[in-house]
Amino acid sequence: MINFNLNNLIRDNIKTIKPYSSARDEYKDITDGMVFIDANENPFNTDVNRYPDPQQTQVKKRLSELKGIPTNQILLGNGSDEVLDLIFRVFCEPYRENIITLPPTYGMYDVLANLNAVENIEIELEPDFQPNIEEILAAAHTHTKLLFLCSPNNPTANSFKAKRIEELINEFQGIVVIDEAYIDFSKKESWLSRLDEFPNLIITQTLSKAYGLAGIRLGICYASQEIISVLNKIKPPYNINQLTQDKALERLNAMDAVGNEVKTIITERKKLRKALKSIRFIEKVYPSDANFILAKVDDANQRYQQLVEQGIVVRNRTNQPLCDNCLRFSVGTEVENEKLIQTLTNL
Repeated sequence: MINFNLNNLIRDNIKTIKPYSSARDEYKDITDGMVFIDANENPFNTDVNRYPDPQQTQVKKRLSELKGIPTNQILLGNGSDEVLDLIFRVFCEPYRENIITLPPTYGMYDVLANLNAVENIEIELEPDFQPNIEEILAAAHTHTKLLFLCSPNNPTANSFKAKRIEELINEFQGIVVIDEAYIDFSKKESWLSRLDEFPNLIITQTLSKAYGLAGIRLGICYASQEIISVLNKIKPPYNINQLTQDKALERLNAMDAVGNEVKTIITERKKLRKALKSIRFIEKVYPSDANFILAKVDDANQRYQQLVEQGIVVRNRTNQPLCDNCLRFSVGTEVENEKLIQTLTNL
C-alpha cells in the first residue's frame, strides 16, 4: 500500500481519548492470599463474583500458540459483531465518511454502517461471486475508510481469489477487513500468514462456526500492534465474561476434537452437495468453502415454506443480489442431512 499512515485514518476524537482504566487494569498480579477490596465486588465466592480478566490473557495466549500471532496483535470481542462495531467507531466519522461492501454478503456490515451513521457504498460481486476490483477502486475516495471482504463469503460460500484480495489490499487507501468466519472449512490459507506484510489489514475470525461455540459469543480480531492498541482504547472494560473465557479456553485446548468435527462437516458437505444436485427442482448447486451450501431452486419462497411445514428450517436468500430463488443449507449432522435430502426428494 502506498504512503500508508494509520494516524490519518483514525477519527480525531479517538486519537485523544483516554481509555477507561479498570481495577484489574491497574493491578494485574492475581495471587493466592491477596485481599481484593478495590473493585466494589461482592466478596462472597460464587465462582463468578470477581470481574473477569479485562484483557483475556489466557485465551489470547492460547490463540497466539495456535495461530502464530503475538498476543499484542489480538483483540477479542463479544462476538465478531462487537469487533466490527469497534472498527467502525475507530475509523469512520459519522455523517461524513463511508465504507465499501460487496453484496451479496454478511448483512451486519450494512446494519453497523447505519448504526454508526456511515454511508455504505455497495459494489455488487461479479456473476461468479468475485470482487470487481476496477469498480471498487473507482468508488473509493478520500472519505472511504473501510473495505469489507468476507472470504469465504456468506451467503455465496465461495472464497475470493487471492490475487484479487492482494491487489485490493495494496491499492485501497484505507483499512481492508477480511472476515474469515468460515476459513476453517476452506482449503485456502488464512491471510493470517501474511498479516505482517500489510499494515492496513484487519482479519476477523470467530469461535462460533468451526469451534461450535456460537452460544458464548466470542469474536477475534487480528491486526498490527498499532491498530489493536487503538481498538483497545475504546472497547468496554470487561467485554468478555469469565464463563465465556473459561469455555473458550477449554475448547481451544481440545483441538483434536475440533479438527475431527471440521473433517466430518466437510465430508457431509461433499455428500450433501452431490445429493442436492439430484433433486429435480434444484437448478444449480454452488461450490462451497464454508459449512453451508447455496443452491438455486425453481421457487425459493415455495420450497422454503414446504420445508418449514416438514419441520426443516433453511435460509431463504432470494432477496439478496445475485441470489434470485436461492436457498442456503447449513451442513447438519449425517442424520439431519439425510432427513433434508429425503424431504426434498419427496416434495
